[in-house]
Amino acid sequence: MQANRRPQHITIVSETFPPEINGVANTLRQLCQGLMQRGHRITVIRPRQQHEAEGKVAAAGQGLFTQEHVVTGLPLPGYADLRFGLVRSATLKALWQADRPDAIYIATQGPLGVSAVSAARQLGVPVSSGFHTNFHHYSRYYGAGSLERLLCLYGQWFHNRTAITLVPTRSMQRTVRAMGITHSGLWGRGVDCNRFTPHKRDPGLRAAWGLQPNERAVLYVGRLAPEKNLRMAVACFERIRGLHLQARFILVGDGPLRRQLAERHPHYIFCGTQRGEDLARHYASGDLFLFPSKTDTFGNVVLEAMASGLGVVAFDDAAAGEHIRHEENGMIAPLACNDTFIDSALRLADQPSLLNRVRAQARLDALEQNWGTQVEQFENLILSQPAKGEYHAIAKQSVPLL
Repeated sequence: MQANRRPQHITIVSETFPPEINGVANTLRQLCQGLMQRGHRITVIRPRQQHEAEGKVAAAGQGLFTQEHVVTGLPLPGYADLRFGLVRSATLKALWQADRPDAIYIATQGPLGVSAVSAARQLGVPVSSGFHTNFHHYSRYYGAGSLERLLCLYGQWFHNRTAITLVPTRSMQRTVRAMGITHSGLWGRGVDCNRFTPHKRDPGLRAAWGLQPNERAVLYVGRLAPEKNLRMAVACFERIRGLHLQARFILVGDGPLRRQLAERHPHYIFCGTQRGEDLARHYASGDLFLFPSKTDTFGNVVLEAMASGLGVVAFDDAAAGEHIRHEENGMIAPLACNDTFIDSALRLADQPSLLNRVRAQARLDALEQNWGTQVEQFENLILSQPAKGEYHAIAKQSVPLL
């Protein structure tokens, strides 16, 4: 820790948190652990998770936080396995009056986040927000495209009530500026290269997938949901399989599209949700990694795949746009060029020398993306915000009626 940085009390407010499995929860796990290692006291406020018993509070011994407050949680429409939180701002205000945080970070922009911003502003506690999820883009994938403009206005209103909005990439910083979010800061992501490593390649697992040593395992890791552009991944793999009959498509994750995909493609291998060392083995046992999403704000799985030594194929956006150099440590295609995405995957499948080269370089580059640097960057951003000051004029407007 910097010599002039005394330990602080930092509160993290989020509608999703470990042990839930998604990019936001994974990022917050790393963030909380890193902040505590730097000497800070961490309080987490989150909704009660699915199947979590009434009155249960996770033990602080997990190493993610020093104190936790659980509020009412209800299913998120379209994402029944995720929750949104409900709590009165007066309740949070009383909590923070009794144990005042030095800074508050709000990771999600749901009802819990709205209450937290209101309480923090009333108390004059510095409050920052994160832009982790493109909910306004997701609307078009769930039959609610007409709400996209209103969701953008809501996001503008919400984030402009905070001192700064943290985004993971330069492209996302341009996106939030175009939305009218006026004060943003760049906060990247890291990857645990001790967990995700090519050394965990498992010949037994590959044999269970029906692969010989030189045959291709094409991997997808993530939610099986419409906004992930899985049609692109399926089209790409089918082209690969047309030339490499023994290739296997390995899908790690779960979601609303799993049943439909399994019915249409019974030869695909669905591994379900994997955690910890099992997830690392699945990554390391693959060869190519397809990341077809055009809606992710970052995509932690891209760095995890690179750390695992896979040949990543992605669109030139989010994590891939930030970290992949075409034909050096992976393959990227312009957002509008589906054919280029497929052609890039075919080149990796057809050219072993190219595949081996990008896999080796991907691992080397991932080694430079450590979480320690990113946690320090986060610390410097949120602890430098004023307790009171010039909040944006739009923050005085009423919330848009959705």
